Amino acid sequence: MRQNISSGSPWEGQIGYSRAVKVGQVVHVSGTTATVNGEVVGEGDAAEQTRAALGIIRQALSTAGARLEDVVRTRIYVTDITRWAEVGRAHGEVFGEIRPATTMVQVAALIDPLHLVEIEAEAVIQGG
Repeated sequence: MRQNISSGSPWEGQIGYSRAVKVGQVVHVSGTTATVNGEVVGEGDAAEQTRAALGIIRQALSTAGARLEDVVRTRIYVTDITRWAEVGRAHGEVFGEIRPATTMVQVAALIDPLHLVEIEAEAVIQGG
């Protein structure tokens, strides 16, 4: 059974994607930036953008019946890899004990030039 989870963004319908998709006990969360109500949060602050994106991911997981503890993989895209430590620390604040498989790579650009970080997550819901 498939459940598409929406954030309410107008881009979802225009581009044809969901904030998250749950199939069985697996939840895939789309690339998530620090955008709240159409505004970029934490302009110029990669750590704050990481925290904001992870907060949005947490909400999507919750809607799908999952928790951060169910996350098995994250992918982090940054526009400046020299800021890896601040992004990594913010990721570690959330996932330090959970320790999902993680990748961090530098990309040429994200959809908005103010975005410094974009994060994807995959979760497997454990138990009943």
